[in-house]
Amino acid sequence: MTASSNSSVGARDLPRAARLSRSAEDALNEAARAYDLSGRGYHRTVKLARTIADLSGSENIEAPHILEALQYRQRYFKNM
Repeated sequence: MTASSNSSVGARDLPRAARLSRSAEDALNEAARAYDLSGRGYHRTVKLARTIADLSGSENIEAPHILEALQYRQRYFKNM
């Protein structure tokens, strides 16, 4: 993969670049249903969670990384 940052990873390469644990995948899918996330919103959440996981030194995205990424999303919509 030639992406230089998490934000530049395309949707097709995302599963390879951002491996989710089972609990992270469950949390993300539940949030996608609850918040009616679009495909773009789903991918943006995964990319942000990948950055959060990188900052914490985690090889895989775990549920807490997804939950933190979703918190930032919620703040964005509350300020609009």
